[in-house]
Amino acid sequence: MDEKLRDLLNQQIGKEFYSAYLYLSMSNYYYHASLDGFGKWYKIQAQEEMDHGNKIIKYLLDREQIVKMDAIDAPKWDFQNYREPIEMALKHEEYVTGLINDLYGLAKDVRDWRSCQFLDWYLAEQTEEEKNAHDMINRYDLSGADPRGIFLLDEYLNRREYQPIDKV
Repeated sequence: MDEKLRDLLNQQIGKEFYSAYLYLSMSNYYYHASLDGFGKWYKIQAQEEMDHGNKIIKYLLDREQIVKMDAIDAPKWDFQNYREPIEMALKHEEYVTGLINDLYGLAKDVRDWRSCQFLDWYLAEQTEEEKNAHDMINRYDLSGADPRGIFLLDEYLNRREYQPIDKV
């Protein structure tokens, strides 16, 4: 495997685990505000991000590459209102999409077709992640920040169930 690609994949592991940490911070914020549906939603997001990181670890190990675990920065935790974490989630997912695009571009440039095939899953996943983040903003905005609307959205979000990805 190309050394630069391996290094970027290792960095991506840290980005995925940071994403989990960020979503746990959001989850805690909402649970503290008694918005258990929002809390559950972001807790499941955190679990999925851990899966994403573990999937990269497995891929690197399968390719007999060294896995390097970097330090994870502390995420923001002192949100000003219920909408702020939702906006932050969308911006974060757009950032992650850029990282995946960069990884894919490098894999293509170095003609590592196995890595391109592996990263195809992440490209599709990021489309779903960005759609979910956009939908969350739209649903929140439809509530008009009205307590009744937020309560109904919270009840809706509480129905989400964690579904682990295959072959992590």
